Amino acid sequence: MTRITGNPHLIKKINKSLVLDMIKSQGPLSRAEISQRSGLNKGTVSSLVKELMDEELVYEIGQGESSGGRRPVLLLFNEKAGYAIGIDLGVHYIIGVLTDLQGNIIKEKQTKFPQKDYSTVLTLIKETINELIALMPESRYGLIGIGLGVPGIVDKEGRLLFAPNLGWKDIPLKQDLESLFHVPVIIDNEANAGAYGEKRKGAGQSSYNIIYISAGMGIGVGFILNGELYRGTNGFSGESGHMIIEVDGLPCRCGSIGCWELYASEQALLEGAKPILSDEVSLEKLIELAESKRQEITSLFGRIGNYLGIGINNLINTFNPEQVIIGNRLSMAKQWIFPAIQQVIAQRTLPYHRTNVDIQFSNLSIYSTALGISFFVIEDFLKKGERIEVFL
Repeated sequence: MTRITGNPHLIKKINKSLVLDMIKSQGPLSRAEISQRSGLNKGTVSSLVKELMDEELVYEIGQGESSGGRRPVLLLFNEKAGYAIGIDLGVHYIIGVLTDLQGNIIKEKQTKFPQKDYSTVLTLIKETINELIALMPESRYGLIGIGLGVPGIVDKEGRLLFAPNLGWKDIPLKQDLESLFHVPVIIDNEANAGAYGEKRKGAGQSSYNIIYISAGMGIGVGFILNGELYRGTNGFSGESGHMIIEVDGLPCRCGSIGCWELYASEQALLEGAKPILSDEVSLEKLIELAESKRQEITSLFGRIGNYLGIGINNLINTFNPEQVIIGNRLSMAKQWIFPAIQQVIAQRTLPYHRTNVDIQFSNLSIYSTALGISFFVIEDFLKKGERIEVFL
């Protein structure tokens, strides 16, 4: 292991983070095992473990097996030391989850909203968070932070610059929530959060190059490249829903024409169903009709799958990923859209690129974004050198 030299306080902080992450991801471990795997001497490990135990982030669970001599005391990460809230803000819905420090969902809350004005939606977000806080068990650190995945462009300061499907521009969402709840708030693009949720808890845990397709009312894309979330120069990557697939196509809310999401999203599905059905349509209603084998509805799903496949083909040919994961609400219609996607990839994707790529649907279903943004909050909390107790 490379020896780190420099500021002693910084070195200690790095070593402490290393020990905590090792116990969190590989525990139960003994102090001797941590020393052996990390390259840190036993005295340093014992000192850092004592600090982590004093902070109630680590605890002893008893003795392990011995190869001779005293049986070692084993250590585990205390996932109940605090809780995070992750919010997936969709175009017409809010999904909120309360998670422990391992990202396990403790409670959830879902809300739908017809109106998109900011004040109305902010009130609903506030109500969702308050309901989850009311259900939160007691712990050392209480609520450690709140994360929101949003369908739009977010700058590095967490300001929502543009959300075309909500009709929002330059929204101080982070500032507003921090003033309401007095805990750290992280705002990120929902597809970035979804990609990270899949990497940490979903279908992408063993992959290093992942393209996550968030197929909802719009389309967002998150990229995990070489094991890391790719954000681009200004943090604006992933707006692949606005890649042009029809040169003289339909006008988009973003100001362009022919964007991918106009043809391959839940909104495109609903628009396509209007001439077929006289009553109000929803994804759930269309799935119900497809299950009853109504031909024009299954054909409509197939058309959406075909357009999804065209965009996925472009991304595979460009990035050569090992895995493509399709998530968000359209993933509920897998059985009707996946065959069309597979056909497009088989016919149009470069043979060298499609040979080893694994295309699958999210096993987190609609929770990828909420879980991913919760992981951002958890990791931000655990990286901090000094922690304060928060009781909410």
